[in-house]
Amino acid sequence: MPLEPTMPIAEVAEASEERELYRRFWIGLAFTLPVFLLAMGEMLPGQPLAKLIPNQVAGWLQLLLTTPVVLWSGSLFFQRGWASLVHRHLNMFTLVSTGVGVAFLYSIVALGFPDLFPASLRNAEGRVGLYFEAAAVITVLVLLGQILEIRARNQTNSALEALLNLAPQQARRFKGDGSEEDVPLDRVLPGDRLRVRPGEKVPVDGIVLEGTSAVDESMITGESIPRAKVTGDRVIGGTVNQTGGLVMKAEKVGAATLLSQIIHMVAEAQRSRAPIQRLADSVSGYFVPAVIAIALLTFGLWAWLAPVSGMNYGLVNAVAVLIIACPCALGLATPISIMVSTGRGARNGILVKNAEAIETLEKVDTLLLDKTGTLTEGKPRLVSIAKRNGFSEETLLGLAASVERASEHPLAQAVVNAARERDLRMVEPTDFESVTGKGVSGSVDRRSVLIGTSRFLEERGIVHEDLKAEAEALRQQGQTILLVAVDGRAAGLLGVADPIKESSANALAALRKEGIRLVMVTGDSETTATAVAAKLGVDEVHAELLPQHKAEIVADYQARGRVVAMAGDGINDAPALARAEVGIAMGKGTDVAMESAGITLIEGDLRAIARARRLSRETMRNIRQNLFFAFAYNSLGIPIAAGLFFPFTGWLLNPMLAAAAMSLSSVSVIGNALRLRSVKL
Repeated sequence: MPLEPTMPIAEVAEASEERELYRRFWIGLAFTLPVFLLAMGEMLPGQPLAKLIPNQVAGWLQLLLTTPVVLWSGSLFFQRGWASLVHRHLNMFTLVSTGVGVAFLYSIVALGFPDLFPASLRNAEGRVGLYFEAAAVITVLVLLGQILEIRARNQTNSALEALLNLAPQQARRFKGDGSEEDVPLDRVLPGDRLRVRPGEKVPVDGIVLEGTSAVDESMITGESIPRAKVTGDRVIGGTVNQTGGLVMKAEKVGAATLLSQIIHMVAEAQRSRAPIQRLADSVSGYFVPAVIAIALLTFGLWAWLAPVSGMNYGLVNAVAVLIIACPCALGLATPISIMVSTGRGARNGILVKNAEAIETLEKVDTLLLDKTGTLTEGKPRLVSIAKRNGFSEETLLGLAASVERASEHPLAQAVVNAARERDLRMVEPTDFESVTGKGVSGSVDRRSVLIGTSRFLEERGIVHEDLKAEAEALRQQGQTILLVAVDGRAAGLLGVADPIKESSANALAALRKEGIRLVMVTGDSETTATAVAAKLGVDEVHAELLPQHKAEIVADYQARGRVVAMAGDGINDAPALARAEVGIAMGKGTDVAMESAGITLIEGDLRAIARARRLSRETMRNIRQNLFFAFAYNSLGIPIAAGLFFPFTGWLLNPMLAAAAMSLSSVSVIGNALRLRSVKL
């Protein structure tokens, strides 16, 4: 495999290895199709090809067409097969190169020197069976499998590219004379004074020197509500400034920024994940040398013990051993099941990115869950209204929504949306004022309306003692409280929360029954996280976390020997999603989360995790069955191919029958894998 950079770059060109595999595949396929037709011509009704092309000519045409497929398209397999011998680590490439090479060389000898073979191994016309089409078809199929594998591997870079694109390309820096200039981000140094205008991304990590604003830090915290920033507060590169202008001092730049650290963590986690160790590869470590040894032993014993034509019989039987052990079914055993199961999962809202996720999911015993957008809907909604001093709910909400129409804050949007759902009258406010981190005020139909925090009302001299107890009780339930005053009097409060998804409780209950430990990891406050966890019965809660903390918790559980899955939807979840054995992304979340995860739930419904586990169990059971079929046919046929029963029964396995047995094992594997299409999830 090609080397990859330790830190990714923003623009990744199409991998040369992938381009090379595509070229070899398509050219190989173009040559293989006519070879297949020529070889199968005798099986067609009326044998039309045999009438047009004499058998001897067809054989030489097959050789001519198969040669570039095997020697050029399949040269990679021979190189890797040879490397497996040199390094004494026999694998699938050993099988592929041996099977293809023997079938090809045997066919050349059979075509050019048919007299070397005994009469019992020739057909009525005196010809010996050729296996050029087997060599060509196996080469093309294995190339296709390699293309699918490298495409899946290259997709992991998409998550890193998306993270890199979050950083702005330049910053607005103050010169020594007080003027400003736009400079590339790599020229920003610690200590530089930078201006961040409304709507711009914060260029680097630093501290606010002047100004007040609300900054959307959802990429870091996962929380949709922007955080107020005033002089002395820290800001993070890549986050989005919203309402006001800021002057900041750069503190961490380049690779030291939090965003760069997240990128590094995702890249490191993706590289450190061990490649899946398929059962086929582990068994091949014993199966391949055994087959080669049996073939050599077969040739030697026949050459030594056979009274006549010992060399001929030895060669034919050795070839039969190698052909019946050809890895066609073995190579199909895992990928065909994965292909069918991923299609089955997609029809049920489960997108599987790689086979590792399918294999590992059945072993998961610990599930880490983000809160916002995973357990909850991810959008603040008005859930409570408390009225005072003679105001009705409709009047209170209508006045508040009229003022909040002028604000772009997510809490304001929740209030406005609630008023729209009730078809309440809203008017444009006058004298609108927004005080960052505190609240808003304005006039509606000549009435003065204030909405905000307790401190905001107190600063305006408004008494609201009778609302404090109720407000605190709602905060304990995880709600954000907006106090409302009209014409100098407390009118009531509005409770805004991120509602728990209707499916979350049932989903977690089903997972708990399977013995999975449930852990919430969130950037939200301890109070809100604890309230949500109590409603859902989550086993353990970790709140007010940064992205690196989530990844550290994953690593901590892994160090205890747990098999960890992580479910999340935000950029802040990407390091943990990549670090976990199985990352599960919500389909309505960010692209970065989905690219970092092995599984994506299209509808964001956690009940799909239980379905994905059932799919994982059924798929792995199916793969094990396929491997049994693949080895059983070959292993049972090897003694017959070697001539073990010849002294007692006179049985010898013609290489053509060996090829038929090999094909039968492939048919069995494919038929068994197709059963996954109807598995109940």
